[in-house]
Parts: sequence; C-alpha cells; structure tokens
Amino acid sequence: MDLGIAGRTALVTGASGGLGLATAQALAGAGVRVAIVARSVERLAAASETIEGDPVSIPADLSRPDEIDEMISAAQDALGDIDILVANAGGPPPGNFASTDLEAYPEALQLNLLSTVAMCKALVPPMQERGWGRVVAITSISVRQPIDQLILSNTARAGLTAFLKTTATEVAPDGVTVNTVQPGLHATDRLTQLYDDLDTVASRLPTGVLGDPGDFGRVVAFVCSESARSITGASIPVDGGTAKGLQ
Repeated sequence: MDLGIAGRTALVTGASGGLGLATAQALAGAGVRVAIVARSVERLAAASETIEGDPVSIPADLSRPDEIDEMISAAQDALGDIDILVANAGGPPPGNFASTDLEAYPEALQLNLLSTVAMCKALVPPMQERGWGRVVAITSISVRQPIDQLILSNTARAGLTAFLKTTATEVAPDGVTVNTVQPGLHATDRLTQLYDDLDTVASRLPTGVLGDPGDFGRVVAFVCSESARSITGASIPVDGGTAKGLQ
C-alpha cells in the first residue's frame, strides 16, 4: 500500500529497539527519511543497519531537557524540515503507590510527558506554517486500563494523552494530525525485563499471542499516511484485545 509519504522526513525517538525501531523501519520502508534517537550510541549504530535509506542517528537522553534541544537542532540540520514526529520513550521503573516515592515522579514525567511536550513545541509550529504534519506518540494501553506495578508510567502517559488530545483540536485546521497509539504486550526487550515467563503472559491475552513489533510499526506508519489525514485526536489501541472497556 502506498502511504503517500515518500520523500517526507521523520524524527523517531526511543528508536534503538522495540516498537520505536519497528516504527522507524516501517516509515523508511514507505520512503520516509528518518532520524532515530536513543541514549546508546552502540545500539543506535546497530539499529541504523536495519533501516532502509540513509537514516540519521542522534544520541540523546529524553530525561535531560538540554539534550532534547540539541537533538532537535541536530535532526533539523540533517533532515531540514521535520514532517513527522514519532515520540517514544522507555518506561520508568516499576512500582506501586506504596513503593514509589514522590521524588521518583518528576523524572518519570520528564521522560514520558514533558519530553514530548518540548518536541511538540519545537516542531509543530513549523508544521502548521507548512500546512502538513504528523505527530504520533507511542504510549500504552495503561492509559485505558492502568497496569499493576507501573504507577509512574500509568500517570505520565495519561497526562501525555490529555496534552495531545487538546493539541490535536487546536492544530487540525493547519493540516497537522496528532494521535496516540497505545501498545499492549509486544515481544520486546522491555517485556522480558518485566516478566519471567512470556508464554504465560501471552496465554492471558484474548489473541493468545504477543504483539509483533513489525505489525505495530506499520500501524503507526499508516497513521502518518496521507490516507489517515482525517484521523486526529485519536487514541488507537494495539493490544490484542486486552482492554475491556467500551471506549
């Protein structure tokens, strides 16, 4: 399927592995030139070898605001205008209400909320001026149905969803769409860090199988497509039927 975005540019954060990398691969496969961002130079180098075209690798830590500014400047120097922003970041440490100290919240909010706000503030106004843009945040199904022992992630990603929903209505007249895609359990390194027995985890899903990162990346790429121009302000679950709510 031709997504109609060949020749566009994209900045994809948290892209050295997992769902971020799968998204960068899908966009590159659609003819988009991508810049990938992660903390590890070594992992970025390995990831870039799996992406079509001429990807740009930019090391940056989204938990550090100064590095976000430098990362955006580096991406613009390499790609020029940024047409597509895919905001993704690793989850903060697990914990519940009782075990999570107040001091842990600011860093989690910076990583999974404020970093995306900063990127949007820098990149969305130029998209509005050009009359075209796509913002997609990879959040979590926990926004619909909080996940036990992930109170920091649940809190930060819910706040991000509200920010992006609000922003979507403001920038829609300018040809910019803003959406979130909410993954459930996918076969990524993050999942192996959280669970010991992935077969048992998969058996609890309605589909009976863990999500495939490649499939997820193609969903995000479609949301960035020309055909998806009327999809904005949406929160799209890709969770194998995990969430039980009607909305």
